[in-house]
Amino acid sequence: MKKFFAIVAMVAACSFASTSSVMAQEDAAAVDSAVVDSAVVDSAASEVAEEAAPVEAAAPVEEEENLHKTLKTKFIEGDAGFMSLVAIALVLGLAFCIERVVYLSLAQVNTRKFCADLAALVAAGKVEQAIAKAKATRGPVAQISRKALECLNSNDQNDMATIERTINMEAEVQGSYLEENCSWITLFIAMAPSLGFLGTVIGMVMAFDDIQRAGDISPTVVAGGMKVALITTIFGIVVALILQVFYNFILARVEALTGNMEEAAQELLVMCVRSEKSKK
Repeated sequence: MKKFFAIVAMVAACSFASTSSVMAQEDAAAVDSAVVDSAVVDSAASEVAEEAAPVEAAAPVEEEENLHKTLKTKFIEGDAGFMSLVAIALVLGLAFCIERVVYLSLAQVNTRKFCADLAALVAAGKVEQAIAKAKATRGPVAQISRKALECLNSNDQNDMATIERTINMEAEVQGSYLEENCSWITLFIAMAPSLGFLGTVIGMVMAFDDIQRAGDISPTVVAGGMKVALITTIFGIVVALILQVFYNFILARVEALTGNMEEAAQELLVMCVRSEKSKK
């Protein structure tokens, strides 16, 4: 019996060992297959990513090219004659807008600091240095200050009535300089949609001519003239909107500079009254 149990135990041990080795081999094979599969998947994903990357990088360029081509196509379809006039109105209007923006930006100064510096020089009796400082500064505030200080520094025009009249006259002159060329901007704002509407009328006439020649009111016959009409109108309105935004910005800067001139005028009158050189 003991031998029988010993034989059975040995057989069971051998069978368990063989089963364990087989399971271990199966597990190793499964791990190896999983590693291989993951490597294949990773390589495939990297290849797909490499192929997709140039497409994604090229997408914005293609969109820009498509937009440019679309605008060019619509420009040609809207009758190049009228569309060229609208484009010229846009270019000239933007040129005047940029000129005004640059001029008004250069004319802007810190009015309170500038008037305080002039007041300190005038209070110290250095009127000529104050005049030199005003000459070296750009903008309407500096020009008004220069005229007022020149009157104050003179012997026959240093009374307060003359100084005040000089300040008012120079303020009117500088105000006209600020609004210079604004009338041209308003002209192009009005011209752009007018040219677009003129193209609309011409397109409608072309559509009716096509209907008359064809003897049929079909969408295909009318589409060409209607397309010209709508495209010219759209471009004219867009140009007018762009110029209107610039024009409103320019008006806001002009109003700000006008307020600065009024503030400077008050400071100059107080400055001249306190000066010993003025005739009370």
